[in-house]
Amino acid sequence: MEMIGIASILSRGDSSPPSLAPLYNSAREARYNISKALHANSPTLTIGRPFANICSLPINLTAPPCRSSTTPAAVFDPYVYLADRGVMASVMVVAAVLWLCAAGEVQAQAQLQVGFYAQSCPQAEVIVRDEVGRAVSANVGLAAGLVRLHFHDCFVQGCDASVLLDSTANSTAEKDAGPNKSLRGFEVIDAAKERLESACAATVSCADILAFAARDSVVLTGGSPYAVPAGRRDGNVSAASDAQANLPPPTADVAQLTQAFANKGLSQEDMVTLSGAHTIGLTHCSSFSARLQGYNASTGTGQDPAMDAATASRLAKQCAPGSADAAVPMDAGSPDAFDTGYFHALLANQGVLASDQTLTSDNATAALVAQNAYNTYLFVTRFGDAMVKMGGIQVLTGADGQIRTDCRVVN
Repeated sequence: MEMIGIASILSRGDSSPPSLAPLYNSAREARYNISKALHANSPTLTIGRPFANICSLPINLTAPPCRSSTTPAAVFDPYVYLADRGVMASVMVVAAVLWLCAAGEVQAQAQLQVGFYAQSCPQAEVIVRDEVGRAVSANVGLAAGLVRLHFHDCFVQGCDASVLLDSTANSTAEKDAGPNKSLRGFEVIDAAKERLESACAATVSCADILAFAARDSVVLTGGSPYAVPAGRRDGNVSAASDAQANLPPPTADVAQLTQAFANKGLSQEDMVTLSGAHTIGLTHCSSFSARLQGYNASTGTGQDPAMDAATASRLAKQCAPGSADAAVPMDAGSPDAFDTGYFHALLANQGVLASDQTLTSDNATAALVAQNAYNTYLFVTRFGDAMVKMGGIQVLTGADGQIRTDCRVVN
């Protein structure tokens, strides 16, 4: 008896070019492998309760067409029984349907494409890269700021540039929510947008500028380049309450982080990998001061035992009482270099934020931390993939949303 698990179907590698979003790649791969599994040894397909017409998906792959004794395109049950030669393969397709049949997500991801502006505004990415380069050359800390802007945008209502909108008399925008008060890099986006409007008016979205700027910031600090699918459009709504509800706090534990990322369609591997962006940039003392003093709730004294003693002592000096706004690097060894130093720091219990160090408290996430720490190629590859995946969260495409002429206000 052979059981074909959905994990084995969805975990296969995909050599497709980076112009396709990872979600769509996995959908194509899953469809192909399910089809091959169903036709191994020319089995007889017995179909139970209808579940999802997976084989009718318009995915062009060289694979045997799905067959059915009752319909031209097989309709799957959560358990599909292959009865030929006494072999029963149980293919659990509930998770597959989340990948293959969540039409809105798949279609939105598929509509994003590398080179989206090749005809309409061929210099788009060059202009953004130039502006980011100017800014980072003057202040390297802006690289981390721009990466963070993209993350905070995508985690609230999807990647629609809602984080860039200013508050109005009637509404407090995301950028003015507590977790976003320390965001920076808005002026870099403004400068890029101004030039893009001069070069090709009403063409390049603010959401795409954010995605390009995050990638360019990674590269300018030593990270590896990755292709950014574009075609996002800008949203019309921005509410501080949404930011409060969706952004994981710096005190979150593994379970809370895992849930927050899962809510956005991101895995634990994505979560650990994207956390690696903390290898550049600073964090404010107020975000972790509770780990330095008052950690023991009953006595109001003591340091977090999960933090290396020497690190705790150093941070306590940098974050003396009354210096809540002081900022310290999250990767003290190489704060301006996009490398694996952050992961090495976690393995040495030198993580600054509780939400960073907690990644070593769980066996699964600790293993991912170690993999990224000791395999730079693996980390940078994973990071590019995870950024593309994150950049496809709830995107607006086609006729949805708008192309703002000023990223701070709705047209």
